[in-house]
Amino acid sequence: MSKIKHVLSLVTLMLASACAYAPQGGSTLSPGVKPHFSYGVTNNDTPYSQCLKEFKKYKANNLPVFAVGEVADKTGQINYDENGNALTQGASEMVISALAKTGKAHLVERLDLRIPLAEVKLAEQKKLSRSISEYDNLPASDFILVGALTELNYNIVSGGAQLFVKGIGGGARAVIVNVAMDLRVIDSRNFAIRYVSSLQKQIVGYEVESNVFRFFGSTLIEFDAGAIRNEPLQLGVRSVAEMAVYQIMTDFLGLPEATGCGLAESDAMASYLEHSPKPETKEKNEEYPYNEND
Repeated sequence: MSKIKHVLSLVTLMLASACAYAPQGGSTLSPGVKPHFSYGVTNNDTPYSQCLKEFKKYKANNLPVFAVGEVADKTGQINYDENGNALTQGASEMVISALAKTGKAHLVERLDLRIPLAEVKLAEQKKLSRSISEYDNLPASDFILVGALTELNYNIVSGGAQLFVKGIGGGARAVIVNVAMDLRVIDSRNFAIRYVSSLQKQIVGYEVESNVFRFFGSTLIEFDAGAIRNEPLQLGVRSVAEMAVYQIMTDFLGLPEATGCGLAESDAMASYLEHSPKPETKEKNEEYPYNEND
């Protein structure tokens, strides 16, 4: 009987707590619950954004016109914990934002033409205040940017340690993943691929935890504490997108590089060839159809 009274007391307490947040009836309406607000809205820069903004200080005429197409997520990775894609589906928009930060490119919309084309159609039907003749000279693009998110590799390196003595202890672990993007510049006049950027970024996460387990009679008491500090995965994608645009502006268009904004070069893969068998040098194949003298 005492157990039933205890359960009824808990239910009564829960109902009383719920009523405190329920809308009040009568003629006077409740003002509602004050929403929690933490941090203010900020810009969405990466460390590479300042490199892109450096281009604004250079004077230039006849800026190239860029159109950004699809930069698709081709990693095939699904986040089953959240029933969604593991990587952002807005990589194209990230590339557009990166180009806008440079101030050295005109942008024309080619990614979503549904509304612009609907405007033209309405003008043809004379249902707009603008006549169809005003659409005659739409700007053409000089270059088209397309590409894909091509890699998402989990647990490139992971490790950690834990120690517990008589139910008291803690541990720490770290994990590294990487993302990659392949972006290409297409000449709008002849569809030739004029430049290719292939970049990757490693992303680090840390976790520290401590635990205390104690039995008091037949009852187990557990206390957990810890902290997780992960570099945002989508911030890594935006960083790769901005560095790819930075490469296009410098390597392809010839704008000067800003101090400290160069690519972090890595020769880790080249080191694997040091101990591999050396290929034999062969004479020039005279039957090769693309010899220099042809």
